[in-house]
Amino acid sequence: MAKRGKNKHKSAKPLPAQAEQPAVELAAAADEAAAAVEPVAEVGPAAEVKPAASEPTAAVRPSKRVREVPRRARDARSPFLVLADYEQRSLAHVAGLPEQLDAPGLWRGVAYRVGAHRLASGFDEVVEILSMPAVTPIPGAESWMLGVANVRGTLLPVVDLKQFLEGERTVIHESQRVLVVRQSGGDVAVTIDELFGQRSFVEAQGVDLDGVADGRYAHFIDRAYRVNDQAWGVFSLERLTRTPEFRQAAA
Repeated sequence: MAKRGKNKHKSAKPLPAQAEQPAVELAAAADEAAAAVEPVAEVGPAAEVKPAASEPTAAVRPSKRVREVPRRARDARSPFLVLADYEQRSLAHVAGLPEQLDAPGLWRGVAYRVGAHRLASGFDEVVEILSMPAVTPIPGAESWMLGVANVRGTLLPVVDLKQFLEGERTVIHESQRVLVVRQSGGDVAVTIDELFGQRSFVEAQGVDLDGVADGRYAHFIDRAYRVNDQAWGVFSLERLTRTPEFRQAAA
């Protein structure tokens, strides 16, 4: 029994000094550990963990509200008339235009050729200019009535203008154009041999109608101009569509 008590006293001896750490050393170690992780702990809000992909994020939301642009009212005029109007308004603001544009009696229109005649018609008489559409002949129609064409779902009569005026049939080619003319009861298309685009004439360029308004052309031309030795007759498409013979076949 005495031995057993002696052994118990020996086991209660304190640990060696090298196994114990002073409180000062422990505090220093804790400070070093905190300093090592301090930069990570002080990261700002921008480094916060992003939410899961299933959660909505602010990145997919627009930062500003998109302003709705009001729609403009649709222009009821034909594309050709709209472009012609744009050109006239643009010319009014262009610096250094020829003095001709300010000359008295200025007239502007669409210039084209039918046979050997150079003609021009007012912008208000031409609805639009198209390439030659596919034409379906009409049995029993006049020889100058080529037939009807389906243009954007509308049946459009197509007239050989050269044959109507001169009695000679137009030779249709790949670049053939037609002028769409407005008439009561529906538009009608007339063939032309060549398109020159827009032309302007002034009163000083006016000439007599000799050699310009001959034959059947005389019924539709009441004035003419000469530019660079070329005579141009102002052809009334509105008068053409009111001609009884033309109306009966093209209506």
